[in-house]
Amino acid sequence: MAVHEARQGGMDAGAHEGGCTCGDCPHGAREGHRRAVAAFLLKRDGLAAGQGVPAAVAYSPSASRQWVSEELTQAAEAVAERGRAEGGAWLTRLWRWTAAVVWAGVVSLLLGQALTAIGAGWTAARTAGLLAALVVAGALTAASWFHRARGGALAPVIGEDNRLSTSRAVAASWVLFLAFAVLVLVGQLAAASGNRERDALIEGLELARGAGVVTVLAVVCGIAVLVRRVVGLRVQGQRLQKVRAYRPRAADLLTDDAGRGSFADIQYVVISGVALAFAAVRLARRPEQLPDLPWGLAVVVLVSAGTYLAGKYAEGGRPVILSVVRAREAGDLDAPIRTGDDIEIRGAGFVPVGAQGADRLSRMVVRVGAVNVHVPLVPVTGGFDNPTDALLTVPVPAEVEPGRVDVQVVTAAGVETNRYTIDVTE
Repeated sequence: MAVHEARQGGMDAGAHEGGCTCGDCPHGAREGHRRAVAAFLLKRDGLAAGQGVPAAVAYSPSASRQWVSEELTQAAEAVAERGRAEGGAWLTRLWRWTAAVVWAGVVSLLLGQALTAIGAGWTAARTAGLLAALVVAGALTAASWFHRARGGALAPVIGEDNRLSTSRAVAASWVLFLAFAVLVLVGQLAAASGNRERDALIEGLELARGAGVVTVLAVVCGIAVLVRRVVGLRVQGQRLQKVRAYRPRAADLLTDDAGRGSFADIQYVVISGVALAFAAVRLARRPEQLPDLPWGLAVVVLVSAGTYLAGKYAEGGRPVILSVVRAREAGDLDAPIRTGDDIEIRGAGFVPVGAQGADRLSRMVVRVGAVNVHVPLVPVTGGFDNPTDALLTVPVPAEVEPGRVDVQVVTAAGVETNRYTIDVTE
């Protein structure tokens, strides 16, 4: 019995190592990623200070730089693998969180209706609202279950880059709200006993009553579809660089791919949220008709949507090489570019937004003639000195034949820059 328990304990210990996703042990995906990141940062800063470099390569700056770059690349790949495992485990757990939030909203609605019913009494509209909330919550819970491996109810609003899409989230909010409003009217219509009451409820669905909110719904849904098309075409045309995130975050609704606040996204979310709050209050006050969103507020939402779309057209840009020069250290003599020399490639857009991690930086390649040269990672305390968004330093390999050769950068997103011709002498 003791032998069996020991063997079972050994099997459990082995199962908890590596890519464990149970989330309740010290070897879980989240803890594993955290430890991998901490180990990488410690290693990067140590190598930046010259610690751990073998004596066999320390004598040569180029050899030591290449060795350090290879070490950091391997460590970065391990961190990226841990990050992907952590992201997958997080998405798997997310469906429970979304379901819990949905049902917490139903409970909050019930409590709010019970409190406001004191003195005014319970009405058929309150019952219809509660039943509509139960239907919507049940549908979202079922969707969360079927898409539990892709983020639960949030799966439709997660973009192809594994980030929360602002346009889809806004459109989904309006769709859910109007579905709830229509279900409230359906519930009241089913409970209505008189012809006059039923006619009044049917009139509440007429376009004249809800023209503003219907217009907003059409525009935000169209924006969600159009933005996806615009981003896809710009990526295919190499006018926009996109890198995949490890997992979606709530901050994606308000920030760009690098996590910096985006004015276009923030104003779209804020204005749409205010308009939704106004429409919800109108529905609570007059549950017998669609929320009559005033045209002034509807136009504000339309202007906000147009600003968001314009921001999507304006963001990004193709990387470009502006100049290539021979790298010169203090004390070096001026000379032409020769094989074995380091060259500085100056330009813009070499590091895509959101690709500042070492695993993404290590994927950058410079084509010198027909030779592909991987951009070496040069660490400094707190980051990297090479590559940067505007400057790359790479050696000219010995395989390059003297003469006029083209230089071209391939970024981590797979986008190619323009070709820049340089003269390599013997």
